Amino acid sequence: MTDHDFLHVLKLIIVCVMWYISSAGGNVIGKLVLNEFPYPMTMSMVQLLSAALYLGPILSLLGVPKTGEISRRYFLTMIIPLAFGKFVSSVSSHISIWKVSVSYAHTVKATLPLFTVILMRLCFKEKQTFPVYLSLVPIIGGVCIATVTEIAFDVVGLCSALFATLGFSLQTIFSKKTLKDTGLHHMNLLLILSRYSTVCFLPFWLMFDVTRIVQDRAVLEHDNKLFAVGLILLDGVFNMLQNLFAFTVLAMVNPLSYAVANATKRVVIIGASLALLHNPVTAMNVVGMLIAVFGVLLYNWAKYYQRLAAERERVLPYIHSDSDLTNFVHKHETLVHSVTEMNLQKNGFVHDNFLFENVNNNYHTPKRNQVNKLEKGPNSDAPD
Repeated sequence: MTDHDFLHVLKLIIVCVMWYISSAGGNVIGKLVLNEFPYPMTMSMVQLLSAALYLGPILSLLGVPKTGEISRRYFLTMIIPLAFGKFVSSVSSHISIWKVSVSYAHTVKATLPLFTVILMRLCFKEKQTFPVYLSLVPIIGGVCIATVTEIAFDVVGLCSALFATLGFSLQTIFSKKTLKDTGLHHMNLLLILSRYSTVCFLPFWLMFDVTRIVQDRAVLEHDNKLFAVGLILLDGVFNMLQNLFAFTVLAMVNPLSYAVANATKRVVIIGASLALLHNPVTAMNVVGMLIAVFGVLLYNWAKYYQRLAAERERVLPYIHSDSDLTNFVHKHETLVHSVTEMNLQKNGFVHDNFLFENVNNNYHTPKRNQVNKLEKGPNSDAPD
């Protein structure tokens, strides 16, 4: 292993650890706050506001380019609905964490691939391979086992978690379409959605939550009001950081490796919630959670190889013979449009940042985008 490879692996480990800490910490803090402060819409507003305020300066510091254009019509028909979906999904997610345990809520959220397959079929007529459909079986089975054996089961919590998962699935599908249509960088899209979600739904928050909070004597007379406010603000920072680290990991590895890291993150969140919050669970409950997470991993594996097979079918017909390929290689010792790290650095596409070390060459080099279709594909799962 070269020094460069070792440094890359070290960076990846550090970013993954920070991703897991921010994700687990945000969920645990969110549960603690909601137990004493049952206002999930306020928690969502703080998270959106944190991303809207902090993410812009961070992206500028990291040198993330501002690219892409959004027409007024596209803004009204796509960006605003996505902002609405982001807000509603976030509120639903907080309701689920409020009503049920964090471990069970995240087990239910493992049904994201099921919603994605159904919605892609309904919206874009996209069919999946048999292994993809088969991978949904352990997801459904694991969630069913966890539901039946959940000690603190709540119907509202289950429905909220399912609705939040449906919303996140719709966001994933149409966010990818927006990135393709506009050429926006994915982190800039996250920033735009956070800002417009905050602005558009500030009146609703003032109307529904603030008017109740100012009349809630239990909240106003709480002994640790400042500590609770500090936890709410910290939850917002953790949520912003977990999005930042998630996209950073996605930029550093291929989709299959990201799927493994994401499944590991869900296990860490479930384990941290069980260890720190001490919510009662049975052995079968834990088995159901692990089966569901394992199903998600199988789904991502099946989707990855489905994309590889589709890409081979698209590319192979253009290779007529081995002799033609051999002559081409001998005739051109170096490809004129090869995208090497040296070329990218020479043309200003690679910035020597600790984070986003290869974001720009993934998203802003046309030739590189053609190569990345094989690696990332249009349907690689985004961070949730």
